[in-house]
Amino acid sequence: MKDVLSIYIPTLNEEINPSQCLASVSKLGATIYVVDSNSTDRTMEIAQAAGCQVSTGNWRTFSDKMNWAINELPIQTPWTLRINADEWLTDELIAELKTRLRSTPDEVGAYSVNRRVYFLNRWIRFGGMYPLWGIRLWRSGKAKCEVRELDEHMEVIGRIEKLEHDIVDEGQRGLTYWVQKHNQYADAEVREILRAQGQDDASNTLTMQAARKRWLKANFYYRLPKFWRVFLFWIYRYFFKLGFLDGVPGLIYHTCTVSGIDSW
Repeated sequence: MKDVLSIYIPTLNEEINPSQCLASVSKLGATIYVVDSNSTDRTMEIAQAAGCQVSTGNWRTFSDKMNWAINELPIQTPWTLRINADEWLTDELIAELKTRLRSTPDEVGAYSVNRRVYFLNRWIRFGGMYPLWGIRLWRSGKAKCEVRELDEHMEVIGRIEKLEHDIVDEGQRGLTYWVQKHNQYADAEVREILRAQGQDDASNTLTMQAARKRWLKANFYYRLPKFWRVFLFWIYRYFFKLGFLDGVPGLIYHTCTVSGIDSW
């Protein structure tokens, strides 16, 4: 699919993760661009050994990095796919991409892809964690990333359709890194709340799921007292959204993510 699709992978100290990611995307036969934030481990070495085109630099936020990649990478193909180093494509999604992209109507500007999250070797299927739709595939030159510190989404020219099969999110860095990452997300959430206060943050380019979540956060969730909103959100996810069916990994996951996103 070298003439149809290019693949973009953002990285930072991912040497433990990319093997499964690169093994899956290599099945598409596309050019792979790795954009690295000056990793201090073997990330760039691994990417270069796999035949990827590697760029490095400093970016303040994920959206800054995304937009640099969109504007500066020498992508010549009609389609661009973004995948993280701790994710991989299912064989079913690979087969779907090979057949569907060549016959996509011109009015379709992007595809939303479902993400399947694994935590402590368990698929987190409940608690509102599946399905998780996000725009990962777009017509080159027809999309940009929202300028936000967190919860950024792609803004697309054209209709958005859904692919049938999943991307799998299965990081290998362990629980300590996962907790640190969500603490960083919490700090970014606070900065984003302060930045966005008093602004109209609606976007008609978001998927319906993303737009609904953002509206609920701004107009309901953050208007509740802190303790009660955390407690009620945990009750909602763990019981009403059946998070308890995810077992012990689900208990840890849902509790940490609910408390982590609400450090303000």
